[in-house]
Amino acid sequence: MSGFSVSWLDLREPADHAARDPALAASLVSYLQADTAISPIIVDLGSGTGSTLRALTRKGAQRCVWRLVDHDPALLNEALRRHGQTEIIEDYQADLREVAALPLGGLTLLSASALFDLVSDELVDALLARVSQQSAAFYAALNYDGRTQWTPAHPLDEAVLAAFNHDQRRDKGLGPALGPDSAPYLKAALEKLDFTVHTADSAWQLGPAQEALQADLITGIRLAVADAPDLTEAALDDWQAFRMAHAGSGQCVVGHIDVLAFPAGA
Repeated sequence: MSGFSVSWLDLREPADHAARDPALAASLVSYLQADTAISPIIVDLGSGTGSTLRALTRKGAQRCVWRLVDHDPALLNEALRRHGQTEIIEDYQADLREVAALPLGGLTLLSASALFDLVSDELVDALLARVSQQSAAFYAALNYDGRTQWTPAHPLDEAVLAAFNHDQRRDKGLGPALGPDSAPYLKAALEKLDFTVHTADSAWQLGPAQEALQADLITGIRLAVADAPDLTEAALDDWQAFRMAHAGSGQCVVGHIDVLAFPAGA
């Protein structure tokens, strides 16, 4: 499930690729390429236009079979348009809530990017149970961790962030969302299943070169916190105007954490 437009996914992709932890990605690619006699099967959930595919192939993942899974056929079609002639792709339109029906047979790796902060603990547990049964690896990149730091500062930054993090935990269609708790929850759940788990910081580092992304982020946050009981419309308008005025000159750090896990014995 993506729930996002092609334009938004394209806008954020450079920041995503720059933020992914390179050491975890390199370790994963080495794992995927260890046996040259097989073609690893990667199931990418909420695949969008194929950002994870692009990130890992640029880091050396080769001979992979990509099963791209998304609820939006337009995004799957865009992924095929971009990569259908260069990669082995199987596209699946699916509801991620129906875990038993997801095409996970024979997978080497279950991957997702910027997804698990949107889903419930119940859905995570069901997915990891299936991954564990097949002794597959797991890679979840860019899980929002609740941090957003702006420069220059505004007096309402902390209150807006608290309201935004509260909104991040509401049900977005995949159950009550883990939000900023997603990476710690994934780590604990994977360790209970005897995976070896690695985590690393993958924060967005946004500056003037990412003005358009900052502007979209500001607008999205403003919409998300519009009904916060402790923030008046006038105060939010002032915060948004201030943030927009500095989008082309200020800095923004948005915290994310990458999670990589290998099955026991790998």
